[in-house]
Amino acid sequence: MAEPAWKFPLTPATESDLDDLPEGWKGQIVGGKLYAFPRPAGRHLEAATDLAGLLVPPFRFGQGGPGGWVILAEAEVRFGADLLIPDLAGWRRERYALPEKGSAYTVRPDWVCELLSPSTARLDRIKKLPIYAQHGVPHAWIIDPGLQTLEVYRRQGRRWLLVESIEGAATVRVEPFESLALDLGLIWRRGRPDPNDFLAEEALAYGAP
Repeated sequence: MAEPAWKFPLTPATESDLDDLPEGWKGQIVGGKLYAFPRPAGRHLEAATDLAGLLVPPFRFGQGGPGGWVILAEAEVRFGADLLIPDLAGWRRERYALPEKGSAYTVRPDWVCELLSPSTARLDRIKKLPIYAQHGVPHAWIIDPGLQTLEVYRRQGRRWLLVESIEGAATVRVEPFESLALDLGLIWRRGRPDPNDFLAEEALAYGAP
C-alpha cells in the first residue's frame, strides 16, 4: 500500500493533528493515538440516520414522546485527554451545554450509541466503551447493522452491565428510552448488507505505540 499523503505523527497525537487529515475523513484521539476513518459507508450511515429518525421526534422535540433530550450525530466529545466521536450521543436537556465555537463538547453525554462496521468494531468495543464508562456515561448502545443486533448497556461502577441483547425486527422498550416502543425493523429495512458496503471503511490508526 502506498504511503498516505499526510505524515504520521511521531509523538502522541494532539488535536492539531486532526487538521492534517484528508478531506472527508474524521479522526478521534484515543489513548494518545489518532484513529482516522473515511466517512461511513452507506449501510452504516443509513442505520444511524434511521435510528436518529426514531429517537429525535419523541425524545428531542416531544412529538409523541416525553421530550427532554438533545440527541446529536457525530458530536466531538472530550473525555479527559481523549477526543471521541460517538455515532449518536444524547444529553438530558437540563445537562446539555453548547461548546465554545470550534470546540468539542465537554459535558459527558447521558447516552451514547456506536454502530459497528468491520473497521471500527474493535475500536468501539475495546477502546471507546471503557472510556465512556470511566467518565460516567450512564447508558450505551452497540448496534451491528450487519448482524441486525442491538446491545443495551448500563453503567455499573466503572464497568458496563449488558442489560439486553436483541436481534432482528423486534419492537422493544429499552433504557434510557423505554417510555416509547421502538421498531428496530425500520433500522434493518434494507436487509442484510452486501460486504461491499463496508469496503470504504478502511481505517488507519497511528500515533503512540
